[in-house]
Amino acid sequence: MKTNFEVIAAFIKKHVTADDYSLRITARDSHETRFAQNAITQHIAGDNIDVDLEVAFANKTGRCSINQIDEAALLAMIKTAEEMAIINQSDPEYVESAKTQEYPKAQNAMDSTLNLAPEQMVDIISKSIQNGEKHGATVSGMTEKHHMEIFNNTKNGFQGNYDLTEFGHSMTLKKDNVETKVSFSSKDFAAFKLDKELSKLNGQFDSLTNPQPFSAEKIPVIIRPDALWEFYMYTMWMMNRRQADEGLTAFTDQFGKKFLGEKFSMLSTLKIPELISTPYSYDNVVSEETYWVRDGVVETMPTPRYWAKLKNLKPASPFNVYIPGGNATEEEMMKLVPRGLIVNRFWYIRPVDMKAGELTGMTRDGVLYFEDGKVKHAVNNLRFNEIPHDTTRRILALGESVLADSSVKLPSILVDNFNFVDTTTF
Repeated sequence: MKTNFEVIAAFIKKHVTADDYSLRITARDSHETRFAQNAITQHIAGDNIDVDLEVAFANKTGRCSINQIDEAALLAMIKTAEEMAIINQSDPEYVESAKTQEYPKAQNAMDSTLNLAPEQMVDIISKSIQNGEKHGATVSGMTEKHHMEIFNNTKNGFQGNYDLTEFGHSMTLKKDNVETKVSFSSKDFAAFKLDKELSKLNGQFDSLTNPQPFSAEKIPVIIRPDALWEFYMYTMWMMNRRQADEGLTAFTDQFGKKFLGEKFSMLSTLKIPELISTPYSYDNVVSEETYWVRDGVVETMPTPRYWAKLKNLKPASPFNVYIPGGNATEEEMMKLVPRGLIVNRFWYIRPVDMKAGELTGMTRDGVLYFEDGKVKHAVNNLRFNEIPHDTTRRILALGESVLADSSVKLPSILVDNFNFVDTTTF
């Protein structure tokens, strides 16, 4: 996949008559193979391109996107965007396009992923299915690889270009009422070890037989990395500087204060090679080493370009997430409290009170009960009502940080008095 972005950019520059514009081109080459009930059900492969143009006459904006790059299509895109801008109302939050900036270089595209053949993907699925059949169970999931090239260009001189790769493999193993899932995602296929993923899947599956009834209560919980990201991703979302300044979230008036637990830090980093680190954001905010929370103190908040200009702030945008961990094993965590639960994943998480930062959601893919430092048995799924930033103040121990997604690395944690409020049947 090779696209001549500069030729498209030169054509846009020549034919746009608007006062300002921002151009973004994304070219993709993807292979996605789905499997279910121990059989491959679908394979989608091919490349495509998206061209997105936003123009402005003064502060009246128009936008158009296309998926073709011939001259006629590009001219039609320009014409449509400009006509929309002319008839549009003035945008009070319009910000002129980004100016020329230096941005960091990062190795986000890996040869091991680029060179991964469809036959290898089918072999991974075949071995996953064989593993399911050995358990007398069915397995479902997806194996996928993607290569993306991104190009940005503006009237005011910003020009950026980078590419990235991503490989993913997920498996859900199910037999009767026992069901659990593991997933792997990385820019580097070489980091994927199927035997390791199968061992993790089988261990979870075997531990979930004969679940015992368990009533909701406040109880210590070991939250494994996949579940932790599903939970703490909302913390990043609710830290938005504009919403905080407007009094809409729990982070209002907390900038520079120790608002979270001292054991908790969260940053976007260019220093961990295994993480995807895009060099700039969708709206051309350049990536740099950024602590969002350091030892519980709110150091930076994601700040959109409009709000940064209005308040004379520096724009900031997350480009990956790293939560530093510790060195506690699950066995050691279990010995720190008399009894507790281990959660594999959460789902159906929804806001309850945005101002307080409270969420509700459910466990899935297995919950284990432990007592006196040992796992006793599986239990039913539970519903929780919790405040993510508040749980950071109740962290008792952290495990080693591991890759939970291609752009996310974080640990398992032991948190005290996690608030379960009800049981669920799914």
